[in-house]
Amino acid sequence: MKKRFEELDWADTPMGVISLRRRIEPSLNVDVYEVKLGDEFLMSSLFTVAEVELARLGLAAAVDDELDVVVGGLGLGCTAHAALGDSRVRSLLVVEALGEVIDWHQRTLLPESAELVSDPRLRLQQGDFFAMADSVGGFDPEDPGRRFHAVLLDIDHTPRHVLHPSHRAFYTPAGLRKLAARLYPGGVFALWSDDPPDAEFEAVLAEVFDSPQAFVVRFANPLTGGDSTNTVYVATTPASRPDRSP
Repeated sequence: MKKRFEELDWADTPMGVISLRRRIEPSLNVDVYEVKLGDEFLMSSLFTVAEVELARLGLAAAVDDELDVVVGGLGLGCTAHAALGDSRVRSLLVVEALGEVIDWHQRTLLPESAELVSDPRLRLQQGDFFAMADSVGGFDPEDPGRRFHAVLLDIDHTPRHVLHPSHRAFYTPAGLRKLAARLYPGGVFALWSDDPPDAEFEAVLAEVFDSPQAFVVRFANPLTGGDSTNTVYVATTPASRPDRSP
C-alpha cells in the first residue's frame, strides 16, 4: 500500500535544508510532489501551469527555426520538459545551483525525470545562474561566451522577493544588460513571477529589451476552490540583423 506521505530526499545546502516530498492530496486522491527550502515551500506539482507557460510563452516569441535555450532553475523539471516539447529546440542547457536537485532527476525520483534526462538535447549544468549571467564566460563552461536564442528563468519568487540577496543586482538595468549580451539579436528573455505584473519592473525591462510584455497566467487552485495567478514576463533583444541563426 502506497504511503500517504514520504520524504524522498533531503540535504543540508548553503541555501538551507532542501527536501523533496511526496504525499497524497486527499481532496483529489493524487500524488503531489513538493520541494521545501527550510520551512518555505518552493514548488508543488499541484501548481505547474505557469511553469509550463513560461516555456510556451517564451519560445512563442522566438523566431528562429532552431533554438539553443537556457533554463534557469531545474526544480520539478516542468519548464525544461515543456521547452523540449518545442521541436525547434536543438539544445537545452538547464542551470541549477543545487547538485541535490540535479541528482533527484538523475535518480528519476520525479514522474517526468526519466523522459527529461534521456533527451539527448538536454544538459544539466550545476552552477549559480546569477553569477554566470554576470561572468565573462556566461552559462556554458564548455563553450565560454556562448550565446542563446532564449533564456527562461524561474528561480526567485519575484524580482522583489529573491531567494538570496546576491540575486537582486540581476533585476536592474545593468544586470539585465549582461543577460541580454548572452542572447542573439532578437533573442528572448522570459521570467516567472509569483506576483501580479509589476509596472516598475516592466519599466526596467523596457530600458534593456524591446516591447516587454507581462502575461497573467490564471489556473485553478484545488486547495482554495478558486483561481490563482502568476505572471510571465517576455521581452526580446533588438533585432539588428535579419538572420539570427549562428
